[in-house]
Amino acid sequence: MNPPIQLADPASSTYTYLLVDEASREALIIDPVDEQLGRDLAVLAERGLKLAWSLETHAHADHITSAGLLAEHAGARTAAPEGCGIGTAAVQLKHGDVVRFGGEQLKALHTPGHTAGSMSYLWRDHVFTGDALLINGCGRTDFQSGNAAALYRSITEILFALPDATTVWPAHDYQGRSHSTIGAEKAGNARIAGKTLAQFKAIMDELHLPKPKRIDEAVPANLSSGLLRHDAGAPGLEPAAPGQPRAAEGYAGDVPPPLAYDWWCKGEAVLIDVRSDAEREWVGFVPGAVSLAWKQWPGMALNAAFDDGIRAAVPPGKKALLFCRSGVRSTAAARRATELGIEAYNILEGFEGDPDEHAHRGRRGGWRYHGLPWRQG
Repeated sequence: MNPPIQLADPASSTYTYLLVDEASREALIIDPVDEQLGRDLAVLAERGLKLAWSLETHAHADHITSAGLLAEHAGARTAAPEGCGIGTAAVQLKHGDVVRFGGEQLKALHTPGHTAGSMSYLWRDHVFTGDALLINGCGRTDFQSGNAAALYRSITEILFALPDATTVWPAHDYQGRSHSTIGAEKAGNARIAGKTLAQFKAIMDELHLPKPKRIDEAVPANLSSGLLRHDAGAPGLEPAAPGQPRAAEGYAGDVPPPLAYDWWCKGEAVLIDVRSDAEREWVGFVPGAVSLAWKQWPGMALNAAFDDGIRAAVPPGKKALLFCRSGVRSTAAARRATELGIEAYNILEGFEGDPDEHAHRGRRGGWRYHGLPWRQG
């Protein structure tokens, strides 16, 4: 059985982990970094892997995740700890939840303290501890819902309860160390080994660490799976008035799914799917929709064929109804279509399919909430 593939981002000292099921060639990635997207896609391609999942241990403050981009360009489903507020993640994980890829499975362990929602992930005899347990250290607890007492319990009662031989894979190391073991950290971790709760809290109170340089940029971006960093200007997804489009800047407006469906049934509008090809292959095609990707890898480039494609797809006098996974790309595409002289609308709430709804529990998008018959499945 092959060990995890550890990939490093030198700028933030972040470790990203790629887990592989050898039989199916399905893979799972933990804590991906946006600036390493090209590298990660190249690794997947070189090894002939299908990326099934992208997971976060928490909402990081020192880098921006590429989870949303991996959903767009590699077809990965996204998952994040329920308590982190990452609403764009397809699956909100709770303690004890299991994520399956191929014949393998990974178990979520809620280990709060660095942040309230922080999770570690157990795979065979490996544990991916995020910022909860580091090599000879632990994550800070002085910001972003941190709590020293909670972290002490997470480490001593959950992580240190694992077998001593369990390999520890942290989200960061600033001295070039790659991994440790539960036994080694129980015996020698400078912050917590042999310490009482009072001693641990005193140590954490005296750290006085500087504010992370990218926190003001990184945390808001990470709460949207990194998508707002790359598609700036996305609207909030507050509900539109029942049965009415919502006013928008730069395009005709935002419409709730029932109204969009009514227009489509009456032949007044054309449904345009601007998700990437990989997303459609993984999540499913929407019957009756014209597939016209807004962005495609390589280079996260705008689809050069979009202008010609939407002109050909939408006859004069008809509306264009655009949708994607979260409403970010469809908003940008609606603005572009408007510039081309087309009456274009963004469909609120996006589309988030669930290929195995019995095995996974997740937040479903507007299409499934409304049960409209154009959805597949």
